[in-house]
Amino acid sequence: MILGLLMLFGYCFLMWLIFFKLKLAKFGIPQAVIGVFVGVHLLIIFLIGLRFMAPLATEARIVQYTVQLIPRLPEPTLVTAVLVQPNVPVKKGQPLFQFDRRPYEYKVRQLEAQLAKARQNVLVLQADTQIYAQKVIKLRADLAYAQYQQKLSADLAAKGAGPQEDAQKWTAQVAADEAAIKEAQAEAARANLNYTSNINGVNTSVAAVQAELDQARYYLDNTLMVAPEDGRVINLQVRPGMVAGDIRAGAIASFVVDADRYLLANYFQENLKYVKPGQPVEAAIDLYPGQIFRGKVLEIWPGSGAGQMLPSGTLPNFQYVPTDRPQGQFAVAIRLDDPDQARFPIGTQGRAAIYTNPESWFVPLRKIMLRAYSWFNWVYPFSG
Repeated sequence: MILGLLMLFGYCFLMWLIFFKLKLAKFGIPQAVIGVFVGVHLLIIFLIGLRFMAPLATEARIVQYTVQLIPRLPEPTLVTAVLVQPNVPVKKGQPLFQFDRRPYEYKVRQLEAQLAKARQNVLVLQADTQIYAQKVIKLRADLAYAQYQQKLSADLAAKGAGPQEDAQKWTAQVAADEAAIKEAQAEAARANLNYTSNINGVNTSVAAVQAELDQARYYLDNTLMVAPEDGRVINLQVRPGMVAGDIRAGAIASFVVDADRYLLANYFQENLKYVKPGQPVEAAIDLYPGQIFRGKVLEIWPGSGAGQMLPSGTLPNFQYVPTDRPQGQFAVAIRLDDPDQARFPIGTQGRAAIYTNPESWFVPLRKIMLRAYSWFNWVYPFSG
């Protein structure tokens, strides 16, 4: 910068010496045009220095994380109480909205009864296995008796001491008892399968009802919506009597988080050549005319929407961009050093200058320009 000032001063001195002091040449319109042309080109030194040693973002705004408050309920539910005031700070876990608990309490009670019944049914299944096991034993005893009677009747009939019909009757009874044993064995196997159908040591019928009960209790707990983090609710439109949850993607309020807010500034790509995280920053916030806030570069977002292509069957179509138009901008995240971050509401605008080389002589010039902008905010915009 010193070299540029010396060149500009020397050029002005030379013009004064030639045309006004010594009057070695006449100062006319052609000389004036040439002189201004050369002088403007000398000023380019300062433009280049400012762009790379102290780049300025003319658009910067405070960004905060916002949470869309969406009821986590399976069906439209009545809002019974609003427990928060708009724009009032709340702590994490503080109740915000109360929804009608009754439908979900009824569902929990219903499933609790079904769970008790399912657990009792497990004992019934255990008893069934014992019943069918004893039934098989009894039928086998009946089969043995029928086989004995069949043999006895057949022997008597063969000797002519008994009717042939008795032998045929007991033969049919043996077949019936054998079929009954197979049926009882199948029933015993079915009862045993139902009784031993387990997952992680719990009967599957009990586990199924338990899962439904856990889900019902989850929804019951979510009838009270609490603050996800420290912050505040803005643009509160919820009132008792409102039905929420009919559109699962629709939020009922916006929750602005207090933590991790930052200043997001847009810089032309060609100005970011020497910008790195950790470099000092000064910002003029429009909300506070005449004040300058210091900070540091958090990160440079390595991309912009101009490079994003959505999946489609259309091939990229590149359009010619005139060379006199500047390149697209990249966003730079900046952390302000002010201990009271609540001073910077979401959406607050301003300008930010990054000092890539704080020792450069161009930095004071940028500081003067930034402070001039901040003080000018006392009167601009011109609206009463």
